[in-house]
Amino acid sequence: MEITSVSVRKMEKEGSRMKGIASVLLDDSFAVHDIRIIEGDNGLFIAMPSRKTQTGGYRDIAHPINPEVRAMFQDKIIEAYNKAEDPKKEEE
Repeated sequence: MEITSVSVRKMEKEGSRMKGIASVLLDDSFAVHDIRIIEGDNGLFIAMPSRKTQTGGYRDIAHPINPEVRAMFQDKIIEAYNKAEDPKKEEE
């Protein structure tokens, strides 16, 4: 499996830990949208798309099964985030 495309939309909301939203394309065949980019205590990390359960918790809709694939997603998405234009620059 190869991540063949990553798109990132940075977000600037004061006080929010969410810094952006990403979409990835796998093998030019399968897309995963709404991957959140979060600012944590130890830097940026990703949160996979999820939905709220009837009990009030959250459950991932799609997610990597092992740490190696999660690291691959996170590395590619954070790399694309760091290259993306800031929202303020786009408005100018």
